[in-house]
Amino acid sequence: MSGKIMLHRARTLRRAQTEQEQQLWQCLRAKRFANFKFKRQYPLGNYIVDFICFKPRIIIELDGSQHTDSKDYDAERDAWFSSQGFRVLRIWNNQWMLERNDVLQMIWNELN
Repeated sequence: MSGKIMLHRARTLRRAQTEQEQQLWQCLRAKRFANFKFKRQYPLGNYIVDFICFKPRIIIELDGSQHTDSKDYDAERDAWFSSQGFRVLRIWNNQWMLERNDVLQMIWNELN
């Protein structure tokens, strides 16, 4: 996809965030999380990541039930991100809803 199309799609996704994405974004935005700079719905290569922190190269993917059917695609994405020097954290929506403090601790551990 061209850069313009990816940027338009990313902007559309920002406006249509899930409830879980909105909640996590409130924790991560504006350097609120330990002064780390995150971006949301960010185009990277041929993909759009949910959340990205360039230092220390962490991608957070917040996944709903639709991802149970796309394991191969997600593995392909993760492999490409890894080849670019990123670590990927995949968090299930229900994990975020039920274990929010544990998820934030896991993110903290990856960042440090």
